[in-house]
Amino acid sequence: MNGTTPSTVKSAMRTIDIIEYVVARPAGVVAQEIAAGLTIPVSSLSYLLATLVERHYLAREGRRYLPGPALARLASPRMALSLADKVRPLVKSLRTQTNETASFFVRDGWQLEAIVTETAEQSLRYSISVGTRIPMHSLAAGKALLATLADSEIDAYFAQVALEPFTPQSVTDEGALRAELAAIRASGVGRTREEYTPGICGLGIAAMVDGVAVGAFSVAIPLPRFTAELEARAVARLEQAVGLFAAAEVPAE
Repeated sequence: MNGTTPSTVKSAMRTIDIIEYVVARPAGVVAQEIAAGLTIPVSSLSYLLATLVERHYLAREGRRYLPGPALARLASPRMALSLADKVRPLVKSLRTQTNETASFFVRDGWQLEAIVTETAEQSLRYSISVGTRIPMHSLAAGKALLATLADSEIDAYFAQVALEPFTPQSVTDEGALRAELAAIRASGVGRTREEYTPGICGLGIAAMVDGVAVGAFSVAIPLPRFTAELEARAVARLEQAVGLFAAAEVPAE
């Protein structure tokens, strides 16, 4: 140890100091006062303030900074959080650990809706917008969720849904998809390979609460990077995310 503070730790300390300084002055405070009070260089302070405002930990009214709504959310009981709030840190961790696009989908009828997504920071990457609705058979998360349904629900799905092709690799044969769902029930992992977007492979695992699927975590990987090693690592991270989510949903005794 040389007695110096790593820059990443210094940034974290400054971020906490800024939040505490503003919370102690709920009527609001200007940037110059924060800089003087905490002896933070203006160049560093501007970046940190902008980030805190973007993430809603601070709010800005004119030149004044005030406590933001995200601080209240942190203090809320977990049951008061939305599903998106609960899974967002896990999705962000998935993206960070794999450096691939990670998302959380919920079922909306016989479609999927993306409620949280974190896009990979690579030039070749998959991107999907929050709120996007996609047929369940075309994504790994959708297959993972379909596999959790009772046989009667799966029968209803095939009776009501036309398996639309999106690419030449789309699975549109009922028998083939039923066989996939049986395999997913055994492994827990949904998989796609260029079935919705050319050049993109998907992995998905359902998140369960009291035996009911509430959604699915997924990772989307461009085909050129989709090696067996990366697939195994992504599956392990997905299983970890599902496990952490399930553990957090268990009521405290």
